[in-house]
Amino acid sequence: MKNPKTAGTDRGLNKQNSSHQVFIIAETGTSHNGSLERATELIHAAAAAGADCVKTQIVIADEIIHPETGEVALPGGSIRLYDRFRELEQNIEFYLAMKEITEKAGMEFLASPFGKESLNQLLMLGCSSIKIASPELNHFPLLEQAAAAQKKIILSTGVSTLEDIAAALAVTGNLNTVLLHCITSYPAPEDEYNLRLIPFFIDHFRVAAGVSDHSLDPLLVPSVSAAAGATVIEKHIALDNAGGGLDDPIALTPDKFAMMSAAVREFEKIPAKDRIYAAEARFGRERVKSILGDGKKRLAESELRNYGRTNRSVHAVSGLAEGTVLTEQNTALLRTEKKLRPGIRPEFYNEIIGKKLVCPVKPGDGIRADDLGLDRPGMDFPL
Repeated sequence: MKNPKTAGTDRGLNKQNSSHQVFIIAETGTSHNGSLERATELIHAAAAAGADCVKTQIVIADEIIHPETGEVALPGGSIRLYDRFRELEQNIEFYLAMKEITEKAGMEFLASPFGKESLNQLLMLGCSSIKIASPELNHFPLLEQAAAAQKKIILSTGVSTLEDIAAALAVTGNLNTVLLHCITSYPAPEDEYNLRLIPFFIDHFRVAAGVSDHSLDPLLVPSVSAAAGATVIEKHIALDNAGGGLDDPIALTPDKFAMMSAAVREFEKIPAKDRIYAAEARFGRERVKSILGDGKKRLAESELRNYGRTNRSVHAVSGLAEGTVLTEQNTALLRTEKKLRPGIRPEFYNEIIGKKLVCPVKPGDGIRADDLGLDRPGMDFPL
């Protein structure tokens, strides 16, 4: 195995197979369950199913959530989400092995970091691109670090507003970023997809665009996305839907992923001006019209309840007493998730460092403007 510090870069999105207009990413996520044998099986299944790329997640629990965030239901019963993330932490050699196996299978390797340490690991692996998940779209320190690496950034846009996306692109740069339209709901209802946002993103932001799809149908959203001009399609893959990975219940099994890949490749062969008509002929005019939507960016109905809880906000690392001065050591930008309260938006993080609390804050809770004696409408995510 190569030393991670000397690992070479892979071929990258800019050098994808010239016969393919759409770059297909098989998101293995946490479906490997920490087993390299299972990860290897997933990689070979993705290759056989027609993927151009295999993606995983470099999980470090403390970069993502607080231990008090709540529980998640798994096939074996409920477990603290933080504990599940801790179980999924791996050393860099695990990811390097995944990368080598992926490249030997003829695909690109990609990973999502969630903070400074995991991004440093990704850069040590020599990946040519960086995937930023939707909840990290407003993690500005992470975006700044990613932009400084001068690599292609693939940015998912679920549970975000048009203003949120513009703020992220102001950090990552339009020319260096691919936007993936996404709905942060598991599963995501097809009727809420509003896939006209793909050409809207391309025209409005002057970026390449695609979709990160969490819907259950293996063909519908990917095919209509390809018809609407997507150049990247990301879809979860799992060996089965009850394998214990956090996203396995909404993932495609290898046979369904192969069906999706074949459908996307069929649409690539159709002249661009005729693809929507071809989608209507295949899925029905009214169905396609419903999925295309109006192209106006808004939070989807199914993700409204997640806004401010899935996104990053300022949280107390431990219990903080009244009069405590906020520092980068006793605060963190975390996902709120299950039961904690959301806090101040990350764009105000530097502004509040050094300020004193006027009341105590419980361990893990979001730190809000009134905890600092501030009357600043819009500073906090809504409760």
